[in-house]
Amino acid sequence: MTSETSTRRRHRVTSFDVAEAAGVSQSTVSRALAGDTSISQATRDRVAAAARQLNYQVDENAARLRKGRTGTLAVVMVCRTGQDRKDINPFYFSLLGSTCAAAAARGYETLVSFQDSPANFWGHYEERRRADGLIVIGTSENAAAWDYFSALSQRDLHWVCWGSPDDEFDWVRSDNHAGAVLATEHMIAQGRRDIVCIGPLGTSQRQFDERWNGYAEAMRKAGLEPRLQEVPAGLTREEQGRAAIAALADSGVPFDGLFVVCDEMALGALKELDARGIAVPREVALVGFDGVRAGAYSSPPLTTIEPDFEDAGTLLVEHLLARLGEETSGRSRVPVRLLQRGSA
Repeated sequence: MTSETSTRRRHRVTSFDVAEAAGVSQSTVSRALAGDTSISQATRDRVAAAARQLNYQVDENAARLRKGRTGTLAVVMVCRTGQDRKDINPFYFSLLGSTCAAAAARGYETLVSFQDSPANFWGHYEERRRADGLIVIGTSENAAAWDYFSALSQRDLHWVCWGSPDDEFDWVRSDNHAGAVLATEHMIAQGRRDIVCIGPLGTSQRQFDERWNGYAEAMRKAGLEPRLQEVPAGLTREEQGRAAIAALADSGVPFDGLFVVCDEMALGALKELDARGIAVPREVALVGFDGVRAGAYSSPPLTTIEPDFEDAGTLLVEHLLARLGEETSGRSRVPVRLLQRGSA
């Protein structure tokens, strides 16, 4: 390879090269490739042909910035303080994937970060022109994180969220109440009468209260008494599920059905039931909530309430684009379905 050839191959083709090849000005190239109809069709065709011949690639980022847009949406995953990223609830990874896919379908790239403490809280993507807006998802138990993003909302930035501890933000959530009703009615229809709800109440995770309320409504409608087995704080979700079953079994109170407010707790509950020789579903039916993929491989496979993940990602992006003035948004609740497997 000659030095002249090597130099030519390393040369980055610019709009000035296209202008020279097409016999027009550089500004005409920019306008022609942008589809400016004030440029004649013949000239636009000549510029396009020159661009193809030179393999010229439009700098889309520069074009977007000229229009006041980056073409990027930032997505922040809020984690528990000090949490190993591999231990994040797999539900959120499913939500992250569907959100990125929904953004791509609308021509946006996504910039993803994982944040768990003041040492790495950061939301100035819009101010630094790194993104047009922000989507925050993840645990609402990290109060410091939500305080941080709440403060950002006072600066007229564009952001929406999943998992917020209150309603002051622009949020999207599963239809938790309807899902809990669906789970409970499914077990009642199978003849279960002593159905217990396992989960926490009165925490920052509003979805658990909503799920308890749906369960309790379905029980009372059937003339049955709702019962809650609260989980101890400070444990992993799986450990909470195991501890709840241990306490319930040791209490001597009869139960033949369990509605567990999240799948990670439900998987722990399944392990403890198996360790105690309680057969699922013959003796006890069990339904979780979240639709995590690991539930398909438990023993028995976990029956669960699954949100429409594709719809969840779409709604988050739609809400953010509505705040940016590009779309309209309506619904904030994501529909759910009963995913029937072996545990119920």
